[in-house]
This record gives sequence, C-alpha cells and structure tokens, in this order.
Amino acid sequence: MNWSTGRKTFVFFQICLLTFAVYSGSAIISPAQPTFVEIFGISSQASTLVMSMFVLGYGIGPLFFSPLSEVPRVGRNIPYMTSFFLFILMTVAASRVSNYPGLVVLRFLQGFLGGPVLATGGASAADIFGFLKIPYALTFWTCAAYGGPALGPLLSGFSVTNSTWRWSMYELLILSGATFVLLFFCLPETNPETILLLRARRLRMLTGNLKLRSQSEIKQEGIHIMHILARYLTTPFRVTIQDPSIAFINVYTALIYGIYYSFFESFPLVYVNMHGFSMGMMGVVFLCLIIACIIGASAYLLLVWLVYEPYTMRVGIGMPEHRLLPGVFTAALAPAGLFIFAWTSRPDIHWIAPTIGILASVIFIYLPTSYPRYAASLFAANTFFRSILASTAIHFSQPLFQHLGIGRGCSVLGGLTAGCFLGVVALWRFGPSLRARSRFAESY
Repeated sequence: MNWSTGRKTFVFFQICLLTFAVYSGSAIISPAQPTFVEIFGISSQASTLVMSMFVLGYGIGPLFFSPLSEVPRVGRNIPYMTSFFLFILMTVAASRVSNYPGLVVLRFLQGFLGGPVLATGGASAADIFGFLKIPYALTFWTCAAYGGPALGPLLSGFSVTNSTWRWSMYELLILSGATFVLLFFCLPETNPETILLLRARRLRMLTGNLKLRSQSEIKQEGIHIMHILARYLTTPFRVTIQDPSIAFINVYTALIYGIYYSFFESFPLVYVNMHGFSMGMMGVVFLCLIIACIIGASAYLLLVWLVYEPYTMRVGIGMPEHRLLPGVFTAALAPAGLFIFAWTSRPDIHWIAPTIGILASVIFIYLPTSYPRYAASLFAANTFFRSILASTAIHFSQPLFQHLGIGRGCSVLGGLTAGCFLGVVALWRFGPSLRARSRFAESY
C-alpha cells in the first residue's frame, strides 16, 4: 500500500500479462480444430475437446491452488510461480505430442495448472491497491482475461493454416516463457499477512525475541496446518452455498461466459461459411471483442472516476450493491447484442452488422467488495462455475446452431440472458437483505 503508483502499476501489469498468457491458451488452438479432423480422423465435435478440456481444467485448478494463496504461510507467489512453471512444461509436452488422446489430456493439465493464475489476480489487486483504486485494477485485469481468448485465434490463425497446428503451442510457449522470466525476477509477494509473517520471522532471528509474532500467527496458534488448509480449500464452496447473492453472481457470469465461448463455434459458421473468410481473417474479427471491452471499460472507469470515488470519499465504502448499478444496465444491453448478432448473421447482410453485437459486464466488481478478505476464494468459485458452463457450451453450441440456425440458436441464448436481467435487478435491490441472511457473512 505504500508503494509508488509506478511500482504498483508495474507489478499489477505483470499479473495482467500472466492472466492474458494463460487465457490466450484456451482459444489459441481453435484455428487448428479443422486440421485435427483431417489428420486424426475424428469428428468435428471431438475436435473441440482440445479447447473445452483446457477451459474445464482452468475451472477446477483454482479450487485447489488459489485458496492456498490466502494462507499466510504460503502467500501469492508460490501458487503463481509453481503452477505457471508446470503450465509451461505441459505446453512443451503438448507441442510435441503425436496422438489426439494425449493432446486432449495435456490440454486439460495445461488448464488445470494455469487456472490458479486466473483466480488469484483479483486478490492481488486487493493487496496492492486501496479500495478507491481496486475498480480500476480489476477492470484492466478483466480486460486481460477477456482479451486472451479473443486474441488467441488471431495469434495462431495465419501460422496454423500456413504451417502446422503445433505453431499454436509454440506461440503460447514463447508468450508464457517470456512472462515467466519477467515474473521470476520482478514479481514481489503481495499477500499482506504473508509479508507480516515473514517480517516477524526476520525480526525474531535478528533480535532473538520469540514474542514477536504476526497477527496471523497469533490467530492460528495451536491450529494444525491441515485444519487451516481445509478451511481455506472449502471457502469457495461455503461462500457460494451460504450466500445467495454470490451464488447468483456465479450462475449469471457462468451463463455470460458460456455464451462468450459459444462465439468460437458460431463465428466459423457466420464468417467462414457465410462470408467466405479464411481462418486467419476470422481471427481478425475477434478484435471486435477487444474493441467492445475497451469501450465498456472506458465507460465504467469514467463512471468510477466521476461518481464512485467522490461517493466513497463522501460517505465511505457503502453497500456493494451501489457499485452493481452499472451491471444492471449492462444486463439489459447484453440480450440486445445477442439478438443483433443472431438476426443479422445472413449471407445477404454485410458482415459488419453481426460484428456490432457487443457483450459487456462489470458484475465482477461485486465479488471482492462483498468479502475482500476472501477475494481469491471468491474468484476461484466464480472461475469454476464459469468454466464448467463454458466447457459445455463449446460442445452444445455446435448442435444448437446446426439444428436451429444462428438466428434462433442465439435467440435462445439471448432469452436466457434477458431472464437473468430480472435476477440482476433483484440482486441490486435485495442484495443487503440476502447477504444479511448469509451464514458465511456471520462467520466472516
């Protein structure tokens, strides 16, 4: 908290780069899916396993690793560096595997080992920035998370179609390797309880005074390490089950994320089959998601600067629901974007029309403002639910669009998000009373 703005920015830039590198690994292999059908003799549905298993893996991984970053004796950097190093090793193996079942297994392990990065980043933001600045950090972190899958097909689209599918793994390896080197030399520990624990240990060694202890040592005195680990590892599930507002957030963002990954199946049908794009040029179309992210982030950051910062300085932190209001408007606009994409995806309509459909969400900000102490666990649970639905969406979207067509298929998804709009409004209106009923809130 006492660092200069420049140092805070540089350290959190590393977290965003790390998040981008892992997330890009999900969709970076999507341009190679038609190649797998040819060289391995599998169905198009089976070829999507290389992406869905990665997404499933990074949903499960945080449940085991990310809560450990809340343990003072472990800290943030051990889960970051250990899991990311193993992620790189799996990427090396995936780049050299010669059979499809082996590739699918390695892709799952890639996601599983890269997943902790994707849930702990939000907790690192809470470590580094004061409450006034956390929304800025989380917005950039979310942009990095959404930008990874969006840019993945662009990164590998031309190299895969002009050379070999292995280039998708080579490019991911180059990006991840450079990121790991930067983190290894430049990423400091940020968990405040871990910093104080290490400081207490140093002071005991220097002074010989064994009474010098950190607050976490005092609180956890006499408690076995296995009991501490069990408590933190179950936190993602306990907070979801015991707090209805967090449960709804997880369900709603899972739906949005599932729709996001359905684009990786609908885009080839629209831009390749209807408009004659190459796989490389289709990757360029994914830049529309980056543009949408920039527009949404800019609007939200402007709102934070002009409204929420003055509000916080005037009345204090206030209720998390007050900061959820932009999410209410976004939830109303999300179905509109889907319907635009659905009914303009026709060969006789210019390709720019479906590209205008924009999907944005700022609802993540609600999570760390509900229980900031357990930010990593909250994001671990949220990542789990999002990834489960996203991994299934990759598979059900193919038959959905094939049998119903793009128009009616996307309308089904748009109808679901329209129904969830009422839930977002209810959360904004009744969130305090729902949270008051939470047994987790009582223990927190």
